[in-house]
Amino acid sequence: MLKMKTAFFIGGLLLALSSECMATTIAQQWAMVTQPTSEIIAQSIGNYNAGCISGAVSIPIDGVGYQVMRLSRKRYYGHPNLKQFIEKLGQSADHQHLGSLLIGDLGQPRGGPTLSGHRSHQTGLDVDIWFLLSKNTSSTHLSSNERETLGAPSMLKAQSDNIDLTKWSKENEKILELAAQQPEVDRIFVNPSIKRELCTHLADKDWLRKIRPWWQHEDHFHVRLKCPNDNKFCQGQEPLPTGNGCDSGLAWWFSEEAKHPSKPQAPPKPLELPKLCNNVLNQ
Repeated sequence: MLKMKTAFFIGGLLLALSSECMATTIAQQWAMVTQPTSEIIAQSIGNYNAGCISGAVSIPIDGVGYQVMRLSRKRYYGHPNLKQFIEKLGQSADHQHLGSLLIGDLGQPRGGPTLSGHRSHQTGLDVDIWFLLSKNTSSTHLSSNERETLGAPSMLKAQSDNIDLTKWSKENEKILELAAQQPEVDRIFVNPSIKRELCTHLADKDWLRKIRPWWQHEDHFHVRLKCPNDNKFCQGQEPLPTGNGCDSGLAWWFSEEAKHPSKPQAPPKPLELPKLCNNVLNQ
């Protein structure tokens, strides 16, 4: 019996290593592409965790109310809808004197899996935005070195599930509200503690339903747009649950089960991209 269990363990380990190696090879192919395809009408293909995009556009690294970080990663491409969303949110933040948004990763020139940092961000419809707000004006942008070295601080107290109120601000809440109120936004991922903080005094707000708890995300929020209506090969996520999300489902995120899963995780499934993505990659 012991030999059989050992054999199953080794077999599972080899399968996991093989899947990981294959996924890395695929991601390397997508990471090597430096330009989007030339389609006039952008098409997000597949789903957020296994897909690509044709006709992506790059977002200017400086705009009204925002600045793009980590330029060396070259992940400032996405669907035109995403570019428009970021520019509109930046303008709103600037108009309301909330600070300059620091934009993290969008996606690669043709989407697809990345070598590090994400499972999603593959169809040009995801963007990470730091909670840290720059006070720089539109005429005093961060330097290239600052964009590479400046860190995104956690909004939590060290070794705690509590919000650090010396870092968290009303401006952060307002920006989340502005983002969630946009009709093209499907959902926004934040750390469970941030969701809980919002629930303490904003539970009556309809937009709070779009704010979803997820592991990590203590230093940034992750905006996910809906599939554009004319992108027939785009696969959206399941509809949001009813309610504001301030119920027992939120409480689970602070349980031992959530923090320390006891069940061993299954080996990752081999990444399967839509066949159309082969055409996108090889154009």
